[in-house]
This record gives sequence, structure tokens and C-alpha cells, in this order.
Amino acid sequence: MIKYRNGDIWGFENGGHVGCSSSYSDSESGVILGVDGGTTSTICVCIPFSSLHSLPDPSLPILARAVAGCSNHNSVGETAARDTLEQVMAETLLNSGSKRSAVRAVCLGVSGVNHPTDQERILKWLRDIFPSHVKLYVHNDAVAALASGTLGKLHGCVLIAGTGCIACGFAEDGQEARAAGAGPILGDWGRLDLHGLPGMSCPLNFPGEDILVIKIQHSMYHIDNNSGSVLDCSLFITVFSLGYGIAAQALTAVIRAHDGRGPQTMLTKSVLQSLSLSSPDELIGWTYADPSWARIAALVPVVVSCAEDGDQIANKILEDAVQELAVSVKAVVRRLCLGGVDGNGSFPVVMVGGVLEANRKWDIGKEVIDCIQKTYPKACPVKPKVEPAVGAALFAWNLLKKETEVNCHR
Repeated sequence: MIKYRNGDIWGFENGGHVGCSSSYSDSESGVILGVDGGTTSTICVCIPFSSLHSLPDPSLPILARAVAGCSNHNSVGETAARDTLEQVMAETLLNSGSKRSAVRAVCLGVSGVNHPTDQERILKWLRDIFPSHVKLYVHNDAVAALASGTLGKLHGCVLIAGTGCIACGFAEDGQEARAAGAGPILGDWGRLDLHGLPGMSCPLNFPGEDILVIKIQHSMYHIDNNSGSVLDCSLFITVFSLGYGIAAQALTAVIRAHDGRGPQTMLTKSVLQSLSLSSPDELIGWTYADPSWARIAALVPVVVSCAEDGDQIANKILEDAVQELAVSVKAVVRRLCLGGVDGNGSFPVVMVGGVLEANRKWDIGKEVIDCIQKTYPKACPVKPKVEPAVGAALFAWNLLKKETEVNCHR
């Protein structure tokens, strides 16, 4: 086992006193680490393994929990992301009174893990840190979010709507579909990734010419705008990066109202007051001084407030957001056939993110579910009772338990 370049952070393993006292000794149980890594923060939890003989409930014992900074390699670079992940796992084990030798499984749900190459890079690094007996699982953070609503079972769809947005789903046979948003300052495009079903068409609605050509991963994918299908490919769907997209459209509406290209809106006064600016002209400098997603998305409450006070522009922005979110979820559900052939099958839709929380009048989450249920009446909204890091740990617990049961019956 290699200690990696940050071997000093594991120095506590060399001492007689490992960490906080715990009722679970290394030999008695073994532990599982679950990690939820994002752009804002990274959370790691440690749960026991052998003391859990059936599917754990939300009251399961959390032996330790630690918080660190950003672990998205796209935001801070691969080295910094690794340092953060190693730091938060070491701190969690220290606080739990455990060593790496006690770890049975590690599950990382990290934003920025979008392709098998991302997974393999992290897995290779984890293999250098943990003993060979440790089971390692690496996924996008949407997997941890989904597992937080299903107590570790990967079946159904999760919709994360905060600063950004992602819709991710898993079928019973393990096939996965994902709709993820990304885009420039005042607009946003996303993508639907579908693994395991090559050669199928994907219904889409794109503006523009009869044929759009998109280059992804060194391959050309042609989209027939007349039929709304991807030719010879099963990828892609438009989707909103919700918090960021809502706020960005509000900024655009203010600028358009100011220069006469758009109607007047309450957003002008409210946004300027919120940012302590005196004129819409100052918005340009404010926006491009630091166009980070979280900074822009912080204006979402202003948009919701204006919509609840009757502003038509703000209301339209939220209505469009609801439609885009519902479309992304329905695309995932359709591709994975989660609702069955007739669309009447039951499946969970795990709802995660501050934007989906109810306000005085506007309840974006409820509106999204209402829209989804028009097509899939038995879609069941689920609000997680545990955080995504616990969901990641429960996902690993489920897989490890199944493997243990198989080995016992051999």
C-alpha cells in the first residue's frame, strides 16, 4: 500500500491513539466511507458495516463526519481535488477511531466525474491509498444524491437543482441515463448521456438549421431538426442549469429592459437593490468581474420574490425553468423505460437542491412533479432523509452486502 504524496496526513495511524473513542473496533466490524464531493464543499461520512444486517434506516449510526473544500477537478485541478478528497477521508477515519485497514469499502460521488476516464483516474489513485481488500466505487455526485433518497438502491431518477442542475437515472439492469447542464454566462446547454444503448434515436427539440452538427469526444453526431432525432447516436438533450440559468435570464431581462429591447420588469429595481448597484449599466461590470455559477445563482431568491409579487417576466423565467427540468427528467425516464412500456409504472424521483424548495407561492419542485406526472402519473417524488454522503455510503453498503451474501453461499 502506497501512502501517496500526502502520506503525512495518515500519520495518526502510526500512533497508539487513533482518534475519538468508538463502540466499533476495527476487528469488530469494519467501516464504510461515503463521500459527496462538489464545487462548494466535500463531505465524508463513516458508517459501520457488520453491525447492519438489513437495509439501514435514516437513523443508522454515523461514526464520524468531516467537511472539506472543493473536490471537482474541473474547478480546482486534479491535484487540488485529490488533496481535498484524501484530507476529508483521513480526517473522517481519524475522528471515527479507525485506520485504513478497517475500511471495507469507499464510495465517492464527485461532481466532474462524467466519463469512464474520470472514474479510472480516481480509482487508480484510490488503489494507491487503500489496502487491496477495500472495494472502491467512483461515480458522479448525482449517484450519491439518488442513493440518499433510495437508501442506497440505484433505481429511479434524481433531479438536483441548486447552482446547477443534473437529472440522472438508473434502470434495474444497471443502465444509466444522465442529463446535465453547462453553458456560458447568459445561456445554457446540457447533454444527455446514455450508456449501453448505441444506435437508438433520441427525440430532441433544437432551434436552428435543419441539421445541427455537434462534436463530442472526437465523434460527429448529426441531429435532424425536422424529426427531432439524433442520427446514429443516443446522446443529448437540452436542459437548464437551474439556479445559474434562472439568475442569468433575470440579468438579461434587466439589460433588455434598460436598453429598450424588452419590457419593463420589477427585476430591475430588485436586482439592483440586491447587488447595491445604482444603474443597470453597472450590471455588465458586476457580471463579468466574477462570472462564477454560485455568485450568479445567488440571485434566484430575487427572481422568485418578483414572480410571487406578480412580475410577468420573472414568472415566465420560472415557468420556463420548470418546463426544462421536467423535460430533462422525462427524457431520462423515457430512455430507461422507468415508467414501463405504458408509462404507468411506479418509480422514485429524488428531489435535491435549494431551488426545489417551496416558497410563499412558487413551489418549483411541486410544479416540476406536476408536469412529470402528466406523462408518468406514478412518478413518486422523494425528499431524502439523509445527506448525499450517507447515500454514497449506503450504496457501497448495499453492494458489499450482496457480495458478502454471494460468497457465503458458495
